[in-house]
Amino acid sequence: MHLRMHLQFFAGEKTERATPKKKLDQRKKGKVAKSQDVNTAFLLLFVFTILVVFGNSIKNTMTSLFEHTFTEFIHWEVTENTVHQVFSGATVEAAKMLAPVMVIAIIAGLASNFLQIGFLFTTEPLKFDLKKIDPIQGAKRIFSIRALVELLKSFFKILFIGVVTFTVIWIYKDEMMMLSFKDTESALAFFSRITTIMGISATFTLLFLSVFDYVYQRYDYEKNLKMSKQDVKDEYKNIEGDPLIKSKIKEKQRQMAARRMMSEVPNADVVITNPTHFAIAIRYDEEKATAPYVVAKGLDQTALRIKKIAKAHRVITVENKPLARALYGSIEIGDVIPEEFYKAVAEILAYVYRLEKKV
Repeated sequence: MHLRMHLQFFAGEKTERATPKKKLDQRKKGKVAKSQDVNTAFLLLFVFTILVVFGNSIKNTMTSLFEHTFTEFIHWEVTENTVHQVFSGATVEAAKMLAPVMVIAIIAGLASNFLQIGFLFTTEPLKFDLKKIDPIQGAKRIFSIRALVELLKSFFKILFIGVVTFTVIWIYKDEMMMLSFKDTESALAFFSRITTIMGISATFTLLFLSVFDYVYQRYDYEKNLKMSKQDVKDEYKNIEGDPLIKSKIKEKQRQMAARRMMSEVPNADVVITNPTHFAIAIRYDEEKATAPYVVAKGLDQTALRIKKIAKAHRVITVENKPLARALYGSIEIGDVIPEEFYKAVAEILAYVYRLEKKV
């Protein structure tokens, strides 16, 4: 009993790598290995790149908008039409400024996901599931090992990115202290440049950390998908079918094929026998084939059944040991007689036709 319990324990232990089918099933549910840090790093990198490229244009648009507001709009009379015109115009200008950033952000999000998991569209994660709002399950997630790992990851991200950004500020601290002696445009240009440097530096730091996060996510994903030996066996049974059921199906198929074969024996012209081990039922029909063909064949007990049916339907049986053995091993049911056996089979059929004429 103890041995059986041990075997059951080891059979239930998840030690096997997930099968391709299980991975595909999980993928259809939206459960894949991906790092959100990769998405964030790509998003920041693309956005800061677009800000560098279009930053001057955005600045000019904003400056123009403010100048227009304080030189022209401020003198307008406040009416429904003027308010609508001001807000609609400001909205259009803001859309022009933000459009490149929004488009590149969408592209970055799609690209980072595609690089990690390829193309995947599923609505499974959106379906309502009571387990997601189960307080017990929620508490387990909060106090799980994975939650602790995520906390440590967040701490290290803050630490590394904080060190990088502080280093950038420290490098430019002297120039920053002298900003009080510069004009507004120079100060804004300085802060714009420093912000871009800090952003890109932090982005590359996050991108570096995201590599380790992705490796961890892959490891954790594979670990959670592991299967027990019994799981693998059950999945194989579901795919291939239970071996016992499959054997029964095959046996049924053999029985049906045997019945169909036996139903053709009465239509045979002759049965060639061994005489005890082999039986080959042959028919010649010019409309169906250009040569005689086999309608049934059998070994031992099947051969005896073929001979009994032949006898009951007055189909002539001819004993020819070498021919019966050769035909059984070289031809299947429904096939025409091979050319090398034409002469021997023709002689037997001629003999059978003579007997039938005498009768």
